Amino acid sequence: MQSPFRNKEDVRQQNDYHHKELMQYPAVYGNKSSKSLWSKSITIRKIAVFSVVVSFLLYVLWGTINVTVVDSTIGTLPDDSNRNRINELQLVCNEVFTDNRDFIQNQPRKNYDTLPVIYFVTPTYPRREQAPELIRLAHTLLHVPRIHWILANDYNACNAYLDGFLVKLGLPFTHLASPMPEFYRKKKPMPRGVANRRGAIQWIRQRNITNGILYFGDDDNTYDLRLFSEIRETQRVSMFPVGLIEEYSVSGPIVKKGKVVGFLDSWVAERRWPVDMAGFATNLAYLAEHSNASMPYKPGYEEDLFLRSIKLNLNIIEPKARNCTEILVWHTQTKTRERATLRISNKYLDDRSNLGGLIKSLDAMGVASASDNEGQRTVISKNGKARPLSYFLS
Repeated sequence: MQSPFRNKEDVRQQNDYHHKELMQYPAVYGNKSSKSLWSKSITIRKIAVFSVVVSFLLYVLWGTINVTVVDSTIGTLPDDSNRNRINELQLVCNEVFTDNRDFIQNQPRKNYDTLPVIYFVTPTYPRREQAPELIRLAHTLLHVPRIHWILANDYNACNAYLDGFLVKLGLPFTHLASPMPEFYRKKKPMPRGVANRRGAIQWIRQRNITNGILYFGDDDNTYDLRLFSEIRETQRVSMFPVGLIEEYSVSGPIVKKGKVVGFLDSWVAERRWPVDMAGFATNLAYLAEHSNASMPYKPGYEEDLFLRSIKLNLNIIEPKARNCTEILVWHTQTKTRERATLRISNKYLDDRSNLGGLIKSLDAMGVASASDNEGQRTVISKNGKARPLSYFLS
């Protein structure tokens, strides 16, 4: 077939015609320079679109990974140790892998029945910290054989939670409700714990218990288990130092040649017996010899006046704790705060979650309670974000 362009001249003329035609529409077709710019513009746009797509894919991928591992990373603070090159010191001072524990009394369990019973009197009162204080103390007393725990609560009715708590422990116990008389509640300072100790003494007398050891142990103190072995041997009245008392950080007897000759205590205040309530134990047979023995409602002088009421004198005091050189009881004190009220709608305290049961337990222990319209606004958090209860429980 014959070509549409018969010769080279026809081809040249045809090309010239098309060139002139294109030059008539420079805005549409452009010249050589504009073609180059347009080509570059397309390339830049392609790169920009590609970057956006890649960024989006990376964002989606990161979100997927973050959701997968969020439970193991949430709440984790950055570790500065590598960046700051912290010098950390670790010394293994000693190691023992053999169990060398003895019985508390250092004698066979079969002989426990012959030991004198310790009547451990604990005055307590309703507050936010009451339950944890008593739980901690109870797990000390669980290690002690032949002990009867007299828990005297400063409340005008029996406490169901305390009853259940004491029963579950398995210890011999007496739970008393012995509230402070209203007359003394108005006094400043209040004679806290006196009504409880008086109630315990009255309980012992009513049952004519004259064998055993009487010891007043507060619910917030810390006790070395050796203390119980030592006070169990008390013939009349034994004494020993108490740590963390006032300015001296200690209160206790001064012993010379095995005899008590004076007392180390930062608050003398004309007290004949300047000792802490946890710093002495009394044999119940000796207490029974003094029918008028009592503890008065006089803040700061309870120990002194009780010991005066049993006709104590220096010659009969039995120093314990290696001639009063060791601390076997500490007057520790827990920081106290008001009982918490959580503002939670009652509709969220049903069985859809554990929240209702948890609040019920806290309320029974006197730690916290819930209210529809009072107290601290309550939120639940997840992944570091606080949410209203409705977000999880509706």
